[in-house]
Amino acid sequence: MPTKYRLLVKNASQVVVICSNGEKYLQKDAVQNLCVVDNGSVVIGCDGLIKAVGPSDDVQAEYPEELFEKVIDATGMCVIPGLVDAHTHPVWAGDRVHEFAMKLAGASYMDVHRAGGGIHFTVEHTRAAAAPDLLASLTARLGRMLRAGSTLVECKSGYGLELETEVKMLEVIEKARRSLPINISSTYCGAHAVPRGKTVAEATEDVLRVQLPALRRRITAGDLRVDNIDVFCERGVFDLDATRAILQAGRDMGLHINFHGDELHPMNSAQLGAELGALAISHLEEVTDEGIAAMATAKTAAVLLPTTAYILRLPQPRARAMLEAGLIVALGSDFNPNAYCCSMPLVMHLACVNMRMTMPEALVGATINAAYALGRSDTHGSLEAGKHGDLVVLNCRRWEHLIYQLGGHHEVIRYVIIKGSVVHDNDHTLAF
Repeated sequence: MPTKYRLLVKNASQVVVICSNGEKYLQKDAVQNLCVVDNGSVVIGCDGLIKAVGPSDDVQAEYPEELFEKVIDATGMCVIPGLVDAHTHPVWAGDRVHEFAMKLAGASYMDVHRAGGGIHFTVEHTRAAAAPDLLASLTARLGRMLRAGSTLVECKSGYGLELETEVKMLEVIEKARRSLPINISSTYCGAHAVPRGKTVAEATEDVLRVQLPALRRRITAGDLRVDNIDVFCERGVFDLDATRAILQAGRDMGLHINFHGDELHPMNSAQLGAELGALAISHLEEVTDEGIAAMATAKTAAVLLPTTAYILRLPQPRARAMLEAGLIVALGSDFNPNAYCCSMPLVMHLACVNMRMTMPEALVGATINAAYALGRSDTHGSLEAGKHGDLVVLNCRRWEHLIYQLGGHHEVIRYVIIKGSVVHDNDHTLAF
């Protein structure tokens, strides 16, 4: 009998579907009530899409094993959706390990920035780097993220601050998107900092009159796919007026608004994002109650980044207040030279301990809600028929072990699967 399906994952102790009625996001009480199938199976077709999820007896009665190219017996294991990392800066040259020592000695983020470090240090090295070298390092970093369970990753530019390097970074992201199995959401972040020697007004004008028109031409020609536009809205960086102008211009090009806001100072970025119909705002350590209410009304996702607050010793984002107000709360690693973390399981653990999120809230934040923050929740973030067959098989009987075992994801994750193909097989049977 010819095969008709790509993959059957059968007999899992738990299949964590997340949601099962086509929800684009989860909020309030729905976050606590995850859809979980006990003793479940998942069917993925040759097109890489999920065909069926349900109790193993029902699924296997309808889909005999001989119809499949591959069968995974997940007895004693769990299945969850592939994790979604909603905020990363993975294209850069020149690490900043020396700055970590400065921060441990008490220097703030802006202290490092004013001393010529931070973003400007990375900009100098990224401008000088060859595209093949940037692609090689990006490939390695995405590989680490994939092995930690991430199957969809947002990737920003932002270490060029001028057209040539910003385009170089976006071209590197595009090459990775076309050549690697991991799914990528590409973000233009040319307004990540004000370049040395320029004023905010001059930098804003360059983005509006030079960089965005050039990107529009490349996107229209089909050379680049860019999904989102980002601005670092912060005191001493881009103010509200500059941020508004840049985000509106990106929106007019068809880009999703997804930007840094209210991180170090209460800038009223949340209110601005809600007014502009932003898909998501990241950081929000200093968001006001009014900003939270505005985002909840606008259905603008809050992308919280536990690693940043942890490393910079900032106040933790007020996740509980956001959740109780009905915000759509997502999570991201904020992978960058300042916060070198490739692991969404670690991010979820920090979210639970430091931001007092529950484990279901953290998993939702790293799946369906993170997919929503990237405009992808129609195809990613839950295990529903018709969505991409992206999933993680865990070598444990309860899914919570992925969060509970601090730093243990290398042992907990057994398989990472993208569109029904096993892209990481973590076989420990030969250990010792």
